[in-house]
Amino acid sequence: MPENTLDEWQILLTQKKTELETCQTQHQVKSCMQCNELLTCVLRDSYVKAVYDSMSKGQGGGFEF
Repeated sequence: MPENTLDEWQILLTQKKTELETCQTQHQVKSCMQCNELLTCVLRDSYVKAVYDSMSKGQGGGFEF
């Protein structure tokens, strides 16, 4: 696969990032940390899941920090 070709996980991550940035603009915040809905936000949770999935290419498993 050429370097500039996105796989399905990167495409989904890009879509989720765009959705998250749109939400931040609508809520007039520069970060989810500034939002009152941070702990209950389904959109942010789906973005975080997309990040993990793009890192693991959907193979699951945990990430330890």
